[in-house]
Amino acid sequence: QVQLVESGGGSVQAGGSLRLSCAASGYTQVRYCMGWFRQAPGKEREGVALIGIDGSTSYGDSVKGRFTISQDNAKNILYLQMNSLEPEDTAMYYCAADRWVGYCRWGSKFFGYWGQGTQVSVSS
Repeated sequence: QVQLVESGGGSVQAGGSLRLSCAASGYTQVRYCMGWFRQAPGKEREGVALIGIDGSTSYGDSVKGRFTISQDNAKNILYLQMNSLEPEDTAMYYCAADRWVGYCRWGSKFFGYWGQGTQVSVSS
């Protein structure tokens, strides 16, 4: 059973930066695609960034060039560095894991493990 715990959310002004962390535990020999998703009030959950076991990354169009996903495999920690934050980035951010199938699959429906979320609020 994979367990995911996010941290690092908070309130910042537009143009600021935050780094989110996700500590993972309970891994088995099954490998995972790891991702960050977010959900704003009244909106659907959307994918932010994914990282595969080969280190390949992909990003949602709205965060390309501003956010960077990375992971420390030795510590089982996933990160999301968020720069040039905008009020539109305000949301609950979730860490998630998807069983590795050779590539990362966009879409929250594929991710079977989720953290509890951490709130990010960006003021103008």
